Amino acid sequence: MTQTDADATPEKGPQRRTGPVTFSKQVVGELRKVRWPTRRELVTYTIVVIVFVVIMVGYVYLLDFGFGEGVTWLYGQFDGGGENAPGMQGLPQ
Repeated sequence: MTQTDADATPEKGPQRRTGPVTFSKQVVGELRKVRWPTRRELVTYTIVVIVFVVIMVGYVYLLDFGFGEGVTWLYGQFDGGGENAPGMQGLPQ
């Protein structure tokens, strides 16, 4: 039976840090493993993101508008008489 990563016991003692040169070499090595999108995939993904953002902006706008109208209506219900309310006489319009 072989030992898997899940069965491995953690190493004891402090971990050594790598230097900046080794780190840079490891970063370049990892970036070479990345599958970069083609131009067509990039354009497609960009369009999908822009459409999704526009839809979300519309959704948030509708919620904001709805809540704003609801609060305006609610304050209108408890206005207390408008211009003739107590304490409102003599204020500039």
